Amino acid sequence: MKRILAIALALMMVMGSMAVASAADFTINVNIWDSNQQAGLQAIADDWTAISGVPVKIEVVNWDSYWTLLAAGAQGGKMPDVFWTHSNTVQMYMDNDLMLKLNDYIAKDGVDMSLYYEDIVKLYTRADGNIYALPKDHDTIALLYNKAIFDKYGVDYPTDDWTWENMYEAAKKIQEAGAADGVYGMAMNTSNNQDGWYNLVYDYGAQVITDDHKGTTIGSDAGKAGMEMVRKLLTAGAPQSVVAETGTDSLFQSDKVGMITQGSWMINSFYKAEHHADYCWACLPYADVNGNGQCDDGERWSCYNGLGWAAAFNTEHPDECASLIEYFCSVDAQKKQAELGVTMAGIKGISDEFANAFPGMDVSAFTKAESFNLYFRPYTRNTVAWEDPIQQAGGFLDAWQKPEDPALMAAACENAQRIIEEAIEEE
Repeated sequence: MKRILAIALALMMVMGSMAVASAADFTINVNIWDSNQQAGLQAIADDWTAISGVPVKIEVVNWDSYWTLLAAGAQGGKMPDVFWTHSNTVQMYMDNDLMLKLNDYIAKDGVDMSLYYEDIVKLYTRADGNIYALPKDHDTIALLYNKAIFDKYGVDYPTDDWTWENMYEAAKKIQEAGAADGVYGMAMNTSNNQDGWYNLVYDYGAQVITDDHKGTTIGSDAGKAGMEMVRKLLTAGAPQSVVAETGTDSLFQSDKVGMITQGSWMINSFYKAEHHADYCWACLPYADVNGNGQCDDGERWSCYNGLGWAAAFNTEHPDECASLIEYFCSVDAQKKQAELGVTMAGIKGISDEFANAFPGMDVSAFTKAESFNLYFRPYTRNTVAWEDPIQQAGGFLDAWQKPEDPALMAAACENAQRIIEEAIEEE
Protein backbone atom coordinates (compact mmCIF):
# COMPACT_ATOMS: atom_id res chain seq x y z
CA MET A 1 0.00 0.00 0.00
CA LYS A 2 2.84 2.41 0.86
CA ARG A 3 4.46 1.76 -2.51
CA ILE A 4 1.15 2.31 -4.32
CA LEU A 5 0.70 5.61 -2.51
CA ALA A 6 4.26 6.65 -3.36
CA ILE A 7 3.70 5.93 -7.04
CA ALA A 8 0.42 7.84 -6.91
CA LEU A 9 2.18 10.81 -5.33
CA ALA A 10 4.87 10.76 -8.03
CA LEU A 11 2.16 10.66 -10.68
CA MET A 12 0.41 13.66 -9.11
CA MET A 13 3.68 15.60 -9.14
CA VAL A 14 4.19 14.86 -12.83
CA MET A 15 0.59 15.72 -13.67
CA GLY A 16 0.89 18.93 -11.67
CA SER A 17 3.72 20.33 -13.74
CA MET A 18 2.66 19.18 -17.20
CA ALA A 19 -0.14 17.64 -19.14
CA VAL A 20 0.18 13.93 -19.82
CA ALA A 21 1.02 13.41 -23.46
CA SER A 22 0.33 10.34 -25.52
CA ALA A 23 3.34 10.75 -27.78
CA ALA A 24 5.59 13.81 -27.68
CA ASP A 25 7.36 14.98 -30.83
CA PHE A 26 10.53 15.85 -28.90
CA THR A 27 13.01 14.14 -26.58
CA ILE A 28 14.44 15.40 -23.29
CA ASN A 29 18.23 15.14 -23.54
CA VAL A 30 20.00 14.35 -20.26
CA ASN A 31 23.76 14.45 -19.64
CA ILE A 32 25.59 12.64 -16.83
CA TRP A 33 29.25 11.66 -16.36
CA ASP A 34 29.07 8.21 -14.75
CA SER A 35 28.43 5.21 -17.00
CA ASN A 36 27.82 3.01 -13.94
CA GLN A 37 24.59 4.91 -13.32
CA GLN A 38 23.31 5.16 -16.86
CA ALA A 39 21.22 1.97 -17.03
CA GLY A 40 19.51 2.48 -13.70
CA LEU A 41 18.72 6.13 -14.32
CA GLN A 42 17.42 5.34 -17.81
CA ALA A 43 15.05 2.80 -16.26
CA ILE A 44 13.74 5.48 -13.89
CA ALA A 45 13.44 7.97 -16.74
CA ASP A 46 11.49 5.37 -18.72
CA ASP A 47 9.03 5.15 -15.82
CA TRP A 48 8.47 8.88 -16.18
CA THR A 49 8.09 8.52 -19.96
CA ALA A 50 5.38 5.93 -19.42
CA ILE A 51 3.46 8.57 -17.46
CA SER A 52 4.26 11.67 -19.50
CA GLY A 53 4.64 10.32 -23.01
CA VAL A 54 7.89 12.28 -23.39
CA PRO A 55 10.99 10.24 -24.36
CA VAL A 56 14.20 10.74 -22.39
CA LYS A 57 17.69 10.00 -23.67
CA ILE A 58 20.51 9.81 -21.10
CA GLU A 59 24.01 10.27 -22.48
CA VAL A 60 27.31 9.80 -20.64
CA VAL A 61 30.05 12.39 -21.15
CA ASN A 62 33.40 11.92 -19.40
CA TRP A 63 34.13 14.27 -16.50
CA ASP A 64 36.51 16.68 -18.24
CA SER A 65 34.49 16.93 -21.44
CA TYR A 66 31.28 17.29 -19.46
CA TRP A 67 32.27 20.62 -17.96
CA THR A 68 33.80 21.87 -21.20
CA LEU A 69 30.59 21.15 -23.10
CA LEU A 70 28.40 22.60 -20.36
CA ALA A 71 30.44 25.81 -20.26
CA ALA A 72 30.31 26.09 -24.05
CA GLY A 73 26.55 25.65 -23.96
CA ALA A 74 26.21 28.31 -21.28
CA GLN A 75 28.20 30.74 -23.45
CA GLY A 76 25.87 30.59 -26.40
CA GLY A 77 25.83 26.98 -27.50
CA LYS A 78 23.25 24.38 -26.62
CA MET A 79 23.12 23.00 -23.10
CA PRO A 80 21.51 19.62 -22.38
CA ASP A 81 17.91 19.94 -21.25
CA VAL A 82 18.61 18.24 -17.91
CA PHE A 83 21.97 17.53 -16.33
CA TRP A 84 23.89 16.89 -13.13
CA THR A 85 25.40 19.78 -11.26
CA HIS A 86 28.22 19.70 -8.71
CA SER A 87 29.57 21.74 -5.80
CA ASN A 88 32.71 22.69 -7.77
CA THR A 89 30.93 24.97 -10.21
CA VAL A 90 27.27 25.36 -9.25
CA GLN A 91 27.73 28.69 -7.47
CA MET A 92 28.85 30.39 -10.69
CA TYR A 93 26.04 28.84 -12.71
CA MET A 94 23.48 29.97 -10.14
CA ASP A 95 24.92 33.48 -9.86
CA ASN A 96 24.59 33.88 -13.62
CA ASP A 97 21.09 32.35 -13.86
CA LEU A 98 22.29 29.63 -16.22
CA MET A 99 19.95 27.03 -14.76
CA LEU A 100 16.18 26.89 -14.63
CA LYS A 101 14.70 28.31 -11.43
CA LEU A 102 12.57 25.64 -9.81
CA ASN A 103 10.79 27.62 -7.06
CA ASP A 104 7.46 27.98 -8.84
CA TYR A 105 7.35 24.29 -9.75
CA ILE A 106 8.28 23.27 -6.20
CA ALA A 107 5.54 25.46 -4.75
CA LYS A 108 2.89 24.42 -7.27
CA ASP A 109 3.57 20.71 -6.93
CA GLY A 110 4.08 20.69 -3.18
CA VAL A 111 7.61 19.27 -3.19
CA ASP A 112 8.64 18.74 0.44
CA MET A 113 12.19 20.08 0.62
CA SER A 114 12.58 18.88 4.22
CA LEU A 115 12.87 15.31 2.89
CA TYR A 116 16.32 16.01 1.46
CA TYR A 117 19.72 16.37 3.10
CA GLU A 118 19.85 19.95 4.30
CA ASP A 119 23.42 20.67 3.15
CA ILE A 120 22.58 19.54 -0.37
CA VAL A 121 19.47 21.72 -0.49
CA LYS A 122 21.56 24.64 0.76
CA LEU A 123 24.20 24.04 -1.91
CA TYR A 124 21.67 24.40 -4.72
CA THR A 125 19.82 27.38 -3.21
CA ARG A 126 21.09 30.88 -3.95
CA ALA A 127 21.28 33.47 -1.19
CA ASP A 128 18.11 35.12 -2.55
CA GLY A 129 16.15 31.90 -2.04
CA ASN A 130 16.06 30.77 -5.66
CA ILE A 131 16.47 26.99 -6.04
CA TYR A 132 18.27 25.74 -9.14
CA ALA A 133 18.55 21.98 -8.57
CA LEU A 134 16.95 19.21 -6.54
CA PRO A 135 19.13 16.72 -4.61
CA LYS A 136 19.88 13.63 -6.66
CA ASP A 137 21.88 11.64 -4.13
CA HIS A 138 24.38 11.67 -1.30
CA ASP A 139 27.52 9.62 -0.78
CA THR A 140 29.94 8.50 1.90
CA ILE A 141 33.45 7.01 1.93
CA ALA A 142 34.78 3.61 3.07
CA LEU A 143 37.96 1.52 3.04
CA LEU A 144 38.21 -1.22 0.40
CA TYR A 145 40.61 -4.12 0.89
CA ASN A 146 41.60 -7.30 -0.95
CA LYS A 147 41.33 -10.35 1.33
CA ALA A 148 43.53 -12.45 -0.96
CA ILE A 149 46.44 -10.03 -0.59
CA PHE A 150 46.04 -9.83 3.18
CA ASP A 151 45.93 -13.64 3.35
CA LYS A 152 48.95 -14.08 1.10
CA TYR A 153 51.16 -11.87 3.26
CA GLY A 154 49.75 -12.86 6.63
CA VAL A 155 48.27 -9.49 7.57
CA ASP A 156 45.09 -9.14 9.67
CA TYR A 157 42.05 -7.74 7.89
CA PRO A 158 40.92 -4.16 8.55
CA THR A 159 38.23 -3.68 11.17
CA ASP A 160 35.85 -0.83 11.91
CA ASP A 161 38.05 -0.02 14.92
CA TRP A 162 41.15 0.73 12.88
CA THR A 163 43.03 4.00 13.27
CA TRP A 164 44.99 5.56 10.42
CA GLU A 165 48.11 4.32 12.18
CA ASN A 166 46.71 0.77 11.99
CA MET A 167 46.19 1.24 8.28
CA TYR A 168 49.72 2.53 7.86
CA GLU A 169 51.24 -0.43 9.74
CA ALA A 170 49.23 -2.95 7.70
CA ALA A 171 50.13 -1.22 4.45
CA LYS A 172 53.79 -1.22 5.44
CA LYS A 173 53.73 -4.98 6.16
CA ILE A 174 52.07 -5.74 2.82
CA GLN A 175 54.49 -3.50 0.95
CA GLU A 176 57.54 -5.08 2.54
CA ALA A 177 56.28 -8.64 2.08
CA GLY A 178 54.98 -8.02 -1.44
CA ALA A 179 57.95 -6.08 -2.80
CA ALA A 180 59.16 -8.99 -4.92
CA ASP A 181 55.67 -9.33 -6.41
CA GLY A 182 55.31 -5.63 -7.14
CA VAL A 183 52.48 -5.30 -4.63
CA TYR A 184 51.91 -2.06 -2.72
CA GLY A 185 50.29 -1.74 0.67
CA MET A 186 47.78 0.86 -0.44
CA ALA A 187 47.15 3.46 -3.11
CA MET A 188 45.79 6.98 -2.88
CA ASN A 189 44.89 9.11 -5.85
CA THR A 190 45.62 12.48 -4.30
CA SER A 191 43.59 14.26 -6.97
CA ASN A 192 40.50 12.47 -5.64
CA ASN A 193 40.35 14.54 -2.49
CA GLN A 194 36.83 13.69 -1.31
CA ASP A 195 37.46 9.98 -0.98
CA GLY A 196 41.05 10.41 0.22
CA TRP A 197 43.14 12.96 2.04
CA TYR A 198 40.35 15.45 2.86
CA ASN A 199 39.06 13.02 5.48
CA LEU A 200 42.34 12.94 7.39
CA VAL A 201 42.45 16.74 7.60
CA TYR A 202 39.08 16.69 9.35
CA ASP A 203 39.88 13.64 11.53
CA TYR A 204 42.83 15.47 13.03
CA GLY A 205 40.77 18.56 13.79
CA ALA A 206 41.24 20.95 10.86
CA GLN A 207 39.03 22.06 7.97
CA VAL A 208 39.86 22.45 4.30
CA ILE A 209 37.19 25.16 4.14
CA THR A 210 35.62 26.59 7.28
CA ASP A 211 31.88 26.32 7.85
CA ASP A 212 31.26 29.90 6.70
CA HIS A 213 33.07 29.15 3.39
CA LYS A 214 35.37 32.11 3.99
CA GLY A 215 38.57 30.51 5.25
CA THR A 216 40.65 27.40 5.95
CA THR A 217 42.66 25.86 8.79
CA ILE A 218 44.67 23.48 6.66
CA GLY A 219 47.91 25.26 7.63
CA SER A 220 47.24 24.87 11.37
CA ASP A 221 48.96 22.33 13.61
CA ALA A 222 45.91 20.09 13.30
CA GLY A 223 45.98 20.39 9.51
CA LYS A 224 49.66 19.55 9.44
CA ALA A 225 49.05 16.52 11.67
CA GLY A 226 46.43 15.19 9.27
CA MET A 227 48.62 15.72 6.23
CA GLU A 228 51.60 14.18 8.05
CA MET A 229 49.51 11.01 8.36
CA VAL A 230 48.77 11.23 4.65
CA ARG A 231 52.51 11.47 4.04
CA LYS A 232 53.17 8.34 6.09
CA LEU A 233 50.52 6.40 4.22
CA LEU A 234 52.04 7.43 0.90
CA THR A 235 55.38 5.94 1.96
CA ALA A 236 53.60 2.57 2.20
CA GLY A 237 51.71 2.99 -1.03
CA ALA A 238 52.04 3.12 -4.78
CA PRO A 239 54.11 6.13 -5.95
CA GLN A 240 52.08 8.97 -7.40
CA SER A 241 53.75 8.44 -10.77
CA VAL A 242 52.31 4.91 -10.84
CA VAL A 243 48.91 6.11 -9.66
CA ALA A 244 48.84 8.84 -12.31
CA GLU A 245 49.61 6.31 -15.04
CA THR A 246 47.36 3.44 -13.92
CA GLY A 247 44.80 4.75 -11.42
CA THR A 248 43.99 3.41 -7.98
CA ASP A 249 40.97 1.40 -9.10
CA SER A 250 42.90 -0.38 -11.86
CA LEU A 251 45.81 -1.08 -9.51
CA PHE A 252 43.40 -2.57 -6.99
CA GLN A 253 41.57 -4.71 -9.52
CA SER A 254 44.94 -5.91 -10.88
CA ASP A 255 45.84 -7.25 -7.41
CA LYS A 256 48.68 -4.75 -7.08
CA VAL A 257 47.49 -2.93 -3.94
CA GLY A 258 46.03 -4.16 -0.69
CA MET A 259 43.79 -1.18 0.14
CA ILE A 260 42.22 1.98 -1.22
CA THR A 261 39.58 4.37 0.05
CA GLN A 262 36.64 4.91 -2.25
CA GLY A 263 33.21 6.50 -2.45
CA SER A 264 29.82 4.79 -2.49
CA TRP A 265 29.28 5.90 -6.09
CA MET A 266 31.98 3.42 -7.17
CA ILE A 267 30.63 0.24 -5.54
CA ASN A 268 29.29 -1.16 -8.81
CA SER A 269 32.74 -1.10 -10.39
CA PHE A 270 34.07 -3.47 -7.75
CA TYR A 271 30.89 -5.49 -7.33
CA LYS A 272 31.02 -6.45 -11.01
CA ALA A 273 34.82 -6.96 -11.12
CA GLU A 274 36.42 -10.33 -11.87
CA HIS A 275 37.80 -10.87 -8.36
CA HIS A 276 34.92 -9.25 -6.49
CA ALA A 277 34.67 -12.19 -4.06
CA ASP A 278 38.00 -11.06 -2.56
CA TYR A 279 36.86 -7.47 -2.08
CA CYS A 280 35.55 -6.24 1.27
CA TRP A 281 34.58 -2.90 2.73
CA ALA A 282 35.37 -1.53 6.19
CA CYS A 283 34.65 1.81 7.82
CA LEU A 284 37.15 4.59 7.27
CA PRO A 285 39.87 4.56 9.95
CA TYR A 286 39.86 7.25 12.62
CA ALA A 287 42.50 9.48 14.21
CA ASP A 288 43.15 8.66 17.86
CA VAL A 289 44.09 12.26 18.56
CA ASN A 290 43.81 12.02 22.34
CA GLY A 291 45.53 8.62 22.47
CA ASN A 292 42.92 6.89 24.60
CA GLY A 293 42.54 3.92 22.27
CA GLN A 294 38.95 4.56 21.24
CA CYS A 295 37.12 6.59 18.64
CA ASP A 296 35.73 9.69 20.30
CA ASP A 297 33.46 12.30 18.81
CA GLY A 298 35.28 14.33 16.18
CA GLU A 299 37.98 11.73 15.49
CA ARG A 300 36.26 10.06 12.53
CA TRP A 301 34.66 12.00 9.71
CA SER A 302 33.37 11.04 6.29
CA CYS A 303 33.09 13.55 3.51
CA TYR A 304 29.77 13.55 1.74
CA ASN A 305 28.56 15.30 -1.33
CA GLY A 306 25.33 15.40 -3.28
CA LEU A 307 24.73 15.93 -6.96
CA GLY A 308 21.76 17.95 -8.13
CA TRP A 309 19.36 17.49 -11.02
CA ALA A 310 19.17 20.78 -12.92
CA ALA A 311 17.79 22.05 -16.21
CA ALA A 312 19.17 24.55 -18.70
CA PHE A 313 17.91 28.11 -18.27
CA ASN A 314 17.02 28.24 -21.97
CA THR A 315 15.56 24.78 -22.50
CA GLU A 316 12.68 24.75 -24.95
CA HIS A 317 10.73 22.46 -22.60
CA PRO A 318 10.95 23.92 -19.08
CA ASP A 319 7.73 22.34 -17.78
CA GLU A 320 8.72 18.87 -18.92
CA CYS A 321 12.27 19.26 -17.57
CA ALA A 322 10.99 20.38 -14.18
CA SER A 323 8.58 17.45 -14.16
CA LEU A 324 11.37 14.99 -14.94
CA ILE A 325 13.59 16.47 -12.22
CA GLU A 326 10.77 16.23 -9.68
CA TYR A 327 10.21 12.62 -10.67
CA PHE A 328 13.92 11.73 -10.39
CA CYS A 329 13.86 13.25 -6.90
CA SER A 330 10.54 11.76 -5.74
CA VAL A 331 10.45 9.21 -2.93
CA ASP A 332 9.52 6.36 -5.23
CA ALA A 333 12.22 7.09 -7.82
CA GLN A 334 14.85 7.66 -5.14
CA LYS A 335 13.98 4.28 -3.60
CA LYS A 336 14.27 2.63 -6.99
CA GLN A 337 17.63 4.36 -7.51
CA ALA A 338 18.84 2.89 -4.21
CA GLU A 339 17.34 -0.56 -4.83
CA LEU A 340 19.05 -0.76 -8.23
CA GLY A 341 22.37 0.12 -6.59
CA VAL A 342 22.69 3.27 -8.70
CA THR A 343 23.71 5.39 -5.71
CA MET A 344 22.56 6.45 -2.26
CA ALA A 345 19.49 8.66 -2.17
CA GLY A 346 19.27 12.42 -1.81
CA ILE A 347 16.27 11.82 0.45
CA LYS A 348 16.98 10.91 4.06
CA GLY A 349 16.05 7.46 5.36
CA ILE A 350 16.54 5.37 2.20
CA SER A 351 19.92 3.89 3.10
CA ASP A 352 18.76 0.32 3.82
CA GLU A 353 17.52 -0.09 0.27
CA PHE A 354 20.97 0.79 -1.02
CA ALA A 355 22.81 -1.41 1.51
CA ASN A 356 20.77 -4.41 0.32
CA ALA A 357 21.34 -3.78 -3.38
CA PHE A 358 24.55 -5.85 -3.65
CA PRO A 359 23.89 -9.50 -2.69
CA GLY A 360 27.07 -11.22 -1.57
CA MET A 361 28.95 -7.99 -0.83
CA ASP A 362 28.59 -6.21 2.51
CA VAL A 363 28.49 -2.47 1.81
CA SER A 364 27.18 -1.48 5.23
CA ALA A 365 30.37 0.51 5.88
CA PHE A 366 28.84 3.26 3.76
CA THR A 367 25.61 3.40 5.72
CA LYS A 368 27.48 3.11 9.03
CA ALA A 369 29.33 6.27 8.02
CA GLU A 370 26.07 8.17 8.36
CA SER A 371 26.41 7.73 12.13
CA PHE A 372 29.87 9.36 12.09
CA ASN A 373 30.44 13.05 11.79
CA LEU A 374 29.58 13.85 8.19
CA TYR A 375 31.01 17.00 6.66
CA PHE A 376 29.89 18.39 3.36
CA ARG A 377 32.45 18.47 0.58
CA PRO A 378 34.38 21.77 0.95
CA TYR A 379 33.34 24.43 -1.52
CA THR A 380 33.33 28.17 -2.08
CA ARG A 381 31.89 30.33 -4.83
CA ASN A 382 34.71 29.28 -7.17
CA THR A 383 36.03 26.03 -5.77
CA VAL A 384 38.31 25.17 -8.68
CA ALA A 385 40.23 28.45 -8.18
CA TRP A 386 41.88 26.96 -5.08
CA GLU A 387 41.17 23.24 -5.34
CA ASP A 388 43.31 22.76 -8.45
CA PRO A 389 46.29 24.92 -7.35
CA ILE A 390 46.71 23.25 -3.94
CA GLN A 391 47.09 19.91 -5.71
CA GLN A 392 49.72 21.18 -8.14
CA ALA A 393 53.33 22.37 -7.91
CA GLY A 394 53.54 25.03 -5.24
CA GLY A 395 50.84 23.19 -3.32
CA PHE A 396 50.92 19.56 -2.22
CA LEU A 397 52.29 17.98 -5.39
CA ASP A 398 55.97 17.97 -4.39
CA ALA A 399 55.14 16.54 -0.96
CA TRP A 400 52.98 13.80 -2.48
CA GLN A 401 55.67 12.86 -4.98
CA LYS A 402 58.38 12.80 -2.30
CA PRO A 403 56.61 11.50 0.81
CA GLU A 404 59.91 10.51 2.44
CA ASP A 405 60.50 14.20 3.27
CA PRO A 406 58.31 15.42 6.19
CA ALA A 407 59.47 19.02 5.78
CA LEU A 408 57.92 19.21 2.31
CA MET A 409 54.50 18.29 3.66
CA ALA A 410 54.59 20.86 6.47
CA ALA A 411 55.56 23.59 4.00
CA ALA A 412 52.84 22.45 1.60
CA CYS A 413 50.20 22.92 4.30
CA GLU A 414 51.33 26.52 4.77
CA ASN A 415 51.32 27.09 1.01
CA ALA A 416 47.83 25.61 0.72
CA GLN A 417 46.60 27.92 3.48
CA ARG A 418 47.85 30.92 1.53
CA ILE A 419 46.51 29.71 -1.83
CA ILE A 420 43.01 29.11 -0.43
CA GLU A 421 42.88 32.41 1.43
CA GLU A 422 43.99 34.39 -1.62
CA ALA A 423 41.48 32.62 -3.86
CA ILE A 424 38.62 33.35 -1.47
CA GLU A 425 39.63 37.01 -1.28
CA GLU A 426 39.33 37.27 -5.07
CA GLU A 427 35.85 35.75 -5.12
